[in-house]
Amino acid sequence: MEILILFGVFTLLMLIGTPIAFCLGVASFATVLYMGLPPLVIFQRLNSGMSVFSLLAIPFFIYAGDLMVRGGIAQKIIAFAASLVGHIRGGLGQVNIVTATLFGGISGSAVAEAAAVGGVMIPQMKQRGYGADYAVNITSMAALIALMLPPSHNMIIYSISAGGKISIADLFTAGVIPGLLYAAALMVTAYFVARSRGYPTEPFPGFAKVGQYFLISIPGLLLIGIIFGGVRSGVFTATESSCIAVLYALAVTAFVYRRMTWNDFVHATFGAVRTTAMVLLIIGMAAAFSWLMAFLRVPASLIAWMNTISDNPIIILLLINVLMLVLGTFMDMGPTIIICTPIFLPVAVAYGIDPVHFGVIMILNFGIGLNTPPVGAVQFVACAVGKISVWEAMRSIWPFYAAGLVVLGLVTYIPALSLWLPSVFK
Repeated sequence: MEILILFGVFTLLMLIGTPIAFCLGVASFATVLYMGLPPLVIFQRLNSGMSVFSLLAIPFFIYAGDLMVRGGIAQKIIAFAASLVGHIRGGLGQVNIVTATLFGGISGSAVAEAAAVGGVMIPQMKQRGYGADYAVNITSMAALIALMLPPSHNMIIYSISAGGKISIADLFTAGVIPGLLYAAALMVTAYFVARSRGYPTEPFPGFAKVGQYFLISIPGLLLIGIIFGGVRSGVFTATESSCIAVLYALAVTAFVYRRMTWNDFVHATFGAVRTTAMVLLIIGMAAAFSWLMAFLRVPASLIAWMNTISDNPIIILLLINVLMLVLGTFMDMGPTIIICTPIFLPVAVAYGIDPVHFGVIMILNFGIGLNTPPVGAVQFVACAVGKISVWEAMRSIWPFYAAGLVVLGLVTYIPALSLWLPSVFK
């Protein structure tokens, strides 16, 4: 009965449009009252969930990404990407994907990437005769690359949701090959869709221009090496690297590119504060919700139920993927990771799946959910920039969905794609 109250209240509140943090908190509070436990337990768990030092990395990485967007670094990266791949069929679409890959290693946020890259690329693509749906779909699907590459905020959330026992450095490293594989799959898909629609290519500017654009973009691209190299080598932690990223972003945008104004700085600061408040409230409420799930032995019950279906890890992974894909269409990514990690991770470990490998599966899976109505935050941003409805975009997004699902299948059933690179750094 306690489990029914916990999930029933949560589902009911979510269906009537209650903010996710309050869904989690009220459901936990109602369950504790029914069980006869002191309500103070909820507040204790909320406080312990927010009082995690490594959580500081999330707002600082968000802050650094926002500073770089407002400071003109996105435009420099777009120019470099255009010189590299603009001559391939569907040129601006290819530029969009490569830019997302490079910028994803700076922002770590799919929504920020869709806004920053889409704000520049979608209007250009529409002016050059590309369909608005094609521009929006490429932007929204390519934005998911940021979820796989360091400094992915959601990798940090997954590590914390798993009890802080999974190395953030290993997660950052594990996402690199799947992220690049996903980018390559999107580029191939974009090529064939562009060819079928007769979209043009851009002229190749020559190797001299490529070198020139690369030199201009180096200050921004260096942040990728600073974050990944510093965390992976152990020079600093993920939290420390986020602070360094903010200082570096300020220095580059203010003194190198000289695009950062006082108003931009103030807006970026207030934006980071608002995001931090929302993220911490959700994480705190989810900590209480997760504690109740563990107390009520929800993961153990799920393992027992899955054992009645199959004891084959291949089938179990398929079931988990389907469940996560469905959940990802109804909930935003951060809360979904926080809620689902304590449920599905014990199941995965029980079937011999490495927690780092499972983290990459979960991030990619829920990332696809960010592009799926009714709660597709990334798609909503891209559609708003492209000035088309979600349903217009949905009619032609299927080839890109197929590419994402193929990569998800490869990542799920070929663990070496995620685990080989971390093993190199051991």
